Amino acid sequence: MIEFLSIPSISSDSTHKADVRRAAEWLANDLKNGGLRHVQILETAGHPVVYADYLTDENKPTVLCYGHYDVQPVDPVDQWQTDPFKPEIRDDIIYGRGTSDDKGQVFMLVKMAETILEATGTLPVNLKFCFEGEEEIGSAHLDGFVDAHLDLLKADVLLVSDTTMLGMDQPAVSYGLRGICGLEVRLRGPKGDLHSGVYGGAVQNTLHAMVDLLASLHDHHGRVTVDGFYDQVKPLTNEERKVCETLSDDDALKKELDVDTLYGEEGYPTVARIWSRPTLELNGVYGGFQGEGLKTVIPSTATAKITCRLVPDQDPALIGALLKKHLKDHLPAGVKLEVELMDHADPFIMPVDHPALQAAHNALEKAFHTKAILSRQGGSVPIVNTFHDKLGLAPILMGFGLDSENFHAPNEHFHLKNFDRGLRALTEFLFELSKQMN
Repeated sequence: MIEFLSIPSISSDSTHKADVRRAAEWLANDLKNGGLRHVQILETAGHPVVYADYLTDENKPTVLCYGHYDVQPVDPVDQWQTDPFKPEIRDDIIYGRGTSDDKGQVFMLVKMAETILEATGTLPVNLKFCFEGEEEIGSAHLDGFVDAHLDLLKADVLLVSDTTMLGMDQPAVSYGLRGICGLEVRLRGPKGDLHSGVYGGAVQNTLHAMVDLLASLHDHHGRVTVDGFYDQVKPLTNEERKVCETLSDDDALKKELDVDTLYGEEGYPTVARIWSRPTLELNGVYGGFQGEGLKTVIPSTATAKITCRLVPDQDPALIGALLKKHLKDHLPAGVKLEVELMDHADPFIMPVDHPALQAAHNALEKAFHTKAILSRQGGSVPIVNTFHDKLGLAPILMGFGLDSENFHAPNEHFHLKNFDRGLRALTEFLFELSKQMN
């Protein structure tokens, strides 16, 4: 795994295009060495997909394992304690970019198959692998790839190890994901930056206008004020609220995040706000002078990046349209508005009585010696909808990372204890699934 993690497969950076391919080649070679068959590197209009399979009996259920071998950028580099692409193990924790998201968990899926093949010479189910290199840039070409390879990817169950557990010793199997709607907002004022002494007080300050516009998106109780934003949101059932109240540990979360207080939509326990309520977040706001010291200008432009996490049955396209209307209706005088809709993905939820979910529960309990919790995830995994809608696959989201492991941030890491227990859970899952679905 150290070699795999050492490859800087940053899909968003064109200067690393060769590294992304090198990671695909490394992964394909490891699959071959692990006894998998029909290993291929399949091209897309962007980064390639790595495919492999082991098909034993058409009467057995088929599991399609998904993961991604691309990683996030490492900025800011100066906040890493060690080189992000020179993995180190300290106190049974491995540090490096991709350890938790998602190379470490992809490696587990490969070793799951290899372990069973070495021990028994065959597999209890049919197995296919689809590992992509563009998840961190929105899986831009995966839909087209799936459309072009429907027969190749045909299966019964989708197994994804790109989610998190609820705690170090508390495994979870997820049945729901939030969707996403992203946009970039740009305001334009005067034709160029202006001297604040010469023009201050005579023209709209574009940054002031942006602050006013963004402030209109929430009330003082954490609720989104966009008309129609909540119209499609189903209320929590009493059982869902009770589970969220039980799992919410605000003091522990404040300690983990080093904050004095938590914040969010009033009237809901913290876990409910993360799992089951929609949000609207500012991801970046910038404009004007950013350098050291002062530069007395009135900026001509200002930009904000926004993402909304959506819950069933919210439609990302509708939410995007509602946001554009709100921004237009609340636009301060003296500036022009541009809105560009960007990433989007539907929320997802599956029936909780599916036999594959029961197989996952049984496997996790055997590996962790405690009952798994049926959970939702606050994040989005857009490919789940792709595989479900195009191939009819029931997704099992069984990941082994922790929310505190700094994925997408400096000093990303992965607990090797959970690598070991997770590997056992994955192998048990294939045997349990064979029992549940035969």
